[in-house]
Amino acid sequence: MVNGRYQVNQVDLLEWATNNGIKVPPHLFAVPLPEDRLPLLSESLVRGGIHFDVPGDDTASALKSVVERLPLPPHMDPDFLFQTLLAREALGSTAIGHGIAIPHVRNPILTQTQEPAVSLCFLNKPIDFNAPDSQPVHILFTLITPNPKIHLHMLARLSFVLQEQRFMELLNRTPRADEIIGMIKELEERIGR
Repeated sequence: MVNGRYQVNQVDLLEWATNNGIKVPPHLFAVPLPEDRLPLLSESLVRGGIHFDVPGDDTASALKSVVERLPLPPHMDPDFLFQTLLAREALGSTAIGHGIAIPHVRNPILTQTQEPAVSLCFLNKPIDFNAPDSQPVHILFTLITPNPKIHLHMLARLSFVLQEQRFMELLNRTPRADEIIGMIKELEERIGR
């Protein structure tokens, strides 16, 4: 219930309908995008913020610190989100290697806004995230998206920039926020929308 009105998560509704054998026409779940375009990672990162010296001695305390910095909508319970991220880590690490993790839930963190936010947190000390390369994690990207299509789009954009050697070198030398945004804009111009 938000502002006296019930709101239902579209992903949850679709899963419920599927589990109960109810056929739902796909167009009911289509989400119109402003200006018929998918959002840019650089714009989403500006909305989500770049945070330095984020505290954390272990996975749980680091995730707690990340959630405290996320620009959550008023109806979203930060403690529930924290517990959901912890449960996701228990299923398998979200670390991707090279000191980076992308904590996320099974379903995207859905909001009532059409604008996604990507937060980038630099931990004040590396922690063990059970990464595939066994390196401790010191960089966390977290996504807040309005629907699954944009969630997948943001993950794809993030994956693209993380494959760029120059970007990885930039992240590992304690850059300024404007340097990070600038390089992402440069890389996005190369791939277009």
